Amino acid sequence: MTSSLRFRAAIVSLALFAAFLGIWHISTRGTGTVANMTPEYAKLMGLTATAGKSAMPGPLDVGAKLWEHLKSPFYDNGPNDKGLGIQLGYSIARVALGYFLAVIVAIPLGFLIGMSPLFSKALDPFIQVLKPISPLAWMPLALYTIKDSSISAIFVIFICSVWPMLLNTSFGVAAVRKEWINVARTLEVGTVRRAFTVILPAAAPTILTGMRISIGIAWLVIVAAEMLVGGTGIGYFVWNEWNNLSITNVIIAILLIGIVGMLLDQILARFTRMVTFPE
Repeated sequence: MTSSLRFRAAIVSLALFAAFLGIWHISTRGTGTVANMTPEYAKLMGLTATAGKSAMPGPLDVGAKLWEHLKSPFYDNGPNDKGLGIQLGYSIARVALGYFLAVIVAIPLGFLIGMSPLFSKALDPFIQVLKPISPLAWMPLALYTIKDSSISAIFVIFICSVWPMLLNTSFGVAAVRKEWINVARTLEVGTVRRAFTVILPAAAPTILTGMRISIGIAWLVIVAAEMLVGGTGIGYFVWNEWNNLSITNVIIAILLIGIVGMLLDQILARFTRMVTFPE
């Protein structure tokens, strides 16, 4: 992408964002006013009781509340009152651990499936049965057997992260050009060395694509899992603030979930570009 195209794309993005904020601001100054609310209820919603203002918080309300959170992101006033930095930290830590465990399992197993037609045929029925199961469907069983909500959430992240990595790895390994493998065999390169020196470099872009898909799914699922198990995490924060009728905090949490998800995706995208188009 040329610098001129990047600049023009940035201008269009900023214009669209400004238009979105403008429409949001105008639409929240309708006639469904908070003036009819009690001051206590308006405060609970994160709004100021001003005539002519909609019950839905506008961008100025969200911005002011977000600034309050950013000024003190790591405060801890008890189980149900923690800063957004702490809540995001718990969620990211769970995703990182479950994702790392999935990498340890999925990539070696994907290599085995991709390199061995026997194991590919033998494991395919199990994969086809387990892959369509929603990760959250495992949560009750995990809670019953593990009896720890945080570890159960990590297990669910592991489950949802495994399949894209496993399938992409096996596909990438199986798609390596046979000529390269035959040359390695002619040179009497052993199976393990052949996997690392020939197959892994060739299949790396496909493997990293699977890892990128997995991180997006993992971040999506952790929010839903934390809504179910409660305790800590950005998903629990969203659900708790909804129960407190703080729509402003719900919108802020949604915004942060999107930003963190984008950053995680971009990190894996950067690794993918480094492998695909090495400098």
